[in-house]
Amino acid sequence: MKKVLVISLGGSVIVPDKIDFVFLDKFKKLLEKHSRKFKFVIVCGGGSIARKYIDALVKEGADAENISEAGMRATRMNALFLMQFFGKRANSHLPKDMIDVRNNLFKNDFVLCGALRYSPDETSDGTAAKLAHFLKTDFINITNVDGLYTKDPKVFKDAKFIPSESWSDFKARISKMKFKAGQHFVLDQQAATIIMNYRIKTIIVDKDIENLGRLLAQKPFKGTILAG
Repeated sequence: MKKVLVISLGGSVIVPDKIDFVFLDKFKKLLEKHSRKFKFVIVCGGGSIARKYIDALVKEGADAENISEAGMRATRMNALFLMQFFGKRANSHLPKDMIDVRNNLFKNDFVLCGALRYSPDETSDGTAAKLAHFLKTDFINITNVDGLYTKDPKVFKDAKFIPSESWSDFKARISKMKFKAGQHFVLDQQAATIIMNYRIKTIIVDKDIENLGRLLAQKPFKGTILAG
């Protein structure tokens, strides 16, 4: 029986400015290499495309629900693209809910999805965390930084890397941030609450393919583990 892993693939990783073909090609080949042992659920973020839609709607004075739905559509568009990119071993239609995701795992090694439904403050990280709980498995969050830091390492040179942190400490750390649709952080408040409440082992890593390979091979890797 193959183990299922849920991966939240940040939109900023899929489409930082234009589609990152080199990363996606290596990512696909890496998961194919490890598909003898794992099945993968990949929840796609909206990234720069979502933020562009959201920024325009905010300027236009759209309400919160319409702004969130624009972000959701971007995640689904990215998922549809990656379904084609992964080919015949991936699902052929977008899942509409968590049961649909689980059913697709019976016949596919790779199940791609975006946002599953609208609810206030819903995020792709939150969707991935819910799926990890539903499928009773670990949660890997791939973003554009190599883990959690005390400060933004791209802004502060004295930022210190955090290799591990408890669920409750992490939740307290990011609860100080204000939610907004399309926000960009290593893991958002909704996901933090879910992984803490359901005690889901969560790993935050960047898109370094060699490092991801070590993680999947259960070898030493660089990243932040949230547990305990």
